[in-house]
Amino acid sequence: RTISGYPDERLKSDYVLMLLQCLIGIFAMFLPALLERKWNLVIPSKMMILYTIFLYCAVYLGEVRDFHYLVPHWDSILHATSGAMLSALGFSIIVLLNRSSKVHVHLSPLFICLFAFCFAVTMGVLWEIYEFLADGLFGMNMQKFALKDGTLLIGRKALEDTMYDLIIDSISAFAVSSMGYVSLIFKKGW
Repeated sequence: RTISGYPDERLKSDYVLMLLQCLIGIFAMFLPALLERKWNLVIPSKMMILYTIFLYCAVYLGEVRDFHYLVPHWDSILHATSGAMLSALGFSIIVLLNRSSKVHVHLSPLFICLFAFCFAVTMGVLWEIYEFLADGLFGMNMQKFALKDGTLLIGRKALEDTMYDLIIDSISAFAVSSMGYVSLIFKKGW
């Protein structure tokens, strides 16, 4: 992956990845405000703080500062966090619809939790598709099919990053959905 043999040298594709991630991160920062205005939603400040910290960790620390390579399990930490946050978001969407006077639907706690889980896992799958397309179209290494020095991984080793990401997304989404189920059944208000 290096041109001149220097191990810390970045290639053009590394900068393209950083630029793409930063642009998506900037868009993602404005997305909650757009949703709040368009649908008159109120996003809790704690959720916005977690969301902002997550974007900082994923985009700046992960891609720009190379934490994916420097910090063991960095990608797993991010996927566990995103799976949990997306499950909470899916849960919140349905609870909001259940409370809306415009939508005359009252869903069971099991269905709400199933939706939250499926929502989070689907978003994780869409993220992996985005990584796959970015790798193919722009010659990046978002799916970590190569080591930092450019050594290509072969067979199962090349698939491990994507599969671990999806498994971790699923586990964290299941954990949050299960907590949501307990909260609904026992009226805890979590």
